[in-house]
Amino acid sequence: MHNIYGVILKEEGKVYYFDGLDLDIEMDKYVVVNTDKGVQLGKVIRKIDEDKLKISLSNLKTIDRIASDEDYNIFLKNLNLADKALIKARELVEELGLDMNIIDASYTLDKKQMLFNFVADERIDFRELAKRLAGVYKTRIELRQIGARDKARMVCGLGQCGRTLCCSTFLTHIDSVTMNMAKNQNISLNPNKINGVCGRLLCCLTYEDEEYTRCQYGMPSVGQSLKTEYGFGKVVSVDILKRKYKVDIDGVVREIELDNDSSKK
Repeated sequence: MHNIYGVILKEEGKVYYFDGLDLDIEMDKYVVVNTDKGVQLGKVIRKIDEDKLKISLSNLKTIDRIASDEDYNIFLKNLNLADKALIKARELVEELGLDMNIIDASYTLDKKQMLFNFVADERIDFRELAKRLAGVYKTRIELRQIGARDKARMVCGLGQCGRTLCCSTFLTHIDSVTMNMAKNQNISLNPNKINGVCGRLLCCLTYEDEEYTRCQYGMPSVGQSLKTEYGFGKVVSVDILKRKYKVDIDGVVREIELDNDSSKK
């Protein structure tokens, strides 16, 4: 028997699936899980049927047990220790003159490993830093360089819309975002308009791209010359979602609407 549970290791973090075997676990319960990074505490947020699992059951790590009060207290204590380790790591970075910014630190539940995430413009030789940290904390040290998007997810903030960043709230997976998405949606390519606080293209450009692609089928481009029922003219504006465009015909601007059914092809 296999009970498959979706577990988050951080609040609003990515959902990982684990095999709970014969454990019957309620939602929002804390569990102790085995991960590639070691033993960690996580929270169960969903349960799915085995046939809906998109990865092989054999590739799933297991849930070791439902977390006890002692497990949770150790977790809280580790959070406090990790905060102090973060301060120490930043002091060592400054002492060693490394051009890097350590974002956070975390312990595994059993304290056999400590992970530091950092950002840097270039590759960093952090071997001496890892050696010194291991000497202080007597555990395995892992330093992982992350990108600007991951940093924004961890630090959080407000987007252009005035709401909390999507990546820090509900997005558990960040899709690839391309400049073509902005062009496809007829958005100004001004970096201040299409870049998020991370300095990368807005994640929300992916939300409606598929619909814009569908509605754009058969639509002309601004500046294109074409024949209409009113004569030859030049396209001066387009409204992709309404599937309308305006054409200048000898100084007279006409609005033309396309059949919505043609966008479904």
